[in-house]
Amino acid sequence: MSSIEAVIWDFGGVISSSPFEAFAAFERSRGLPADFLRTINATNPHDNAWARLERSEYDHAQFDAAFASESLALGHEVRGADVLPLLSGTIRPEMVEALRRIGERMKTGCITNNFTSNDAATPGSLYKRDIMALFHHVIESARAGLRKPDPRIYRMMTDALGVAPDRCVYLDDLGINLKPARQMGMKTIKVGAPGPALDELESLVGFALR
Repeated sequence: MSSIEAVIWDFGGVISSSPFEAFAAFERSRGLPADFLRTINATNPHDNAWARLERSEYDHAQFDAAFASESLALGHEVRGADVLPLLSGTIRPEMVEALRRIGERMKTGCITNNFTSNDAATPGSLYKRDIMALFHHVIESARAGLRKPDPRIYRMMTDALGVAPDRCVYLDDLGINLKPARQMGMKTIKVGAPGPALDELESLVGFALR
């Protein structure tokens, strides 16, 4: 019998498709080096423009200017306002079905690094009200003032769910966000394509998710 009592999910890149696909298309269309946007985001990752936006320390205008400055320092100016629409992803129905089945048997949570939207840059289909309602608890970085990989945001979730970390599974598409969860004792799954991730998740929870 599985010892797992809760499954905690990232959203973008897990429930929805990865924004990195849109990043790559944008880079090709602008003649930018491959992975340029990811390089910007990985430079000073805890205090750069992206991090400050996701903690609600920057509004959209401040992010737009700061991202432009950071990208220019790396060789190519990109306005932050041009990047935000790339976060809109497509929902992965097989992941939603797995979430629904898990929620019928155990606790579920979502920890997502996000930002406060405005009319100029809305995450589009990234968040769906009916999908978010499937989680027993949701923590959004823009509301919490903390973002992954800060260990405190994971502890906030396990406290809210009332489940010990070693009884949890955490899914994310970024290794940097999985590391703190793993250090707390959670089982972790790095999500690429949905199929292999669901194979791992089924083996951990002990029942069919498809």
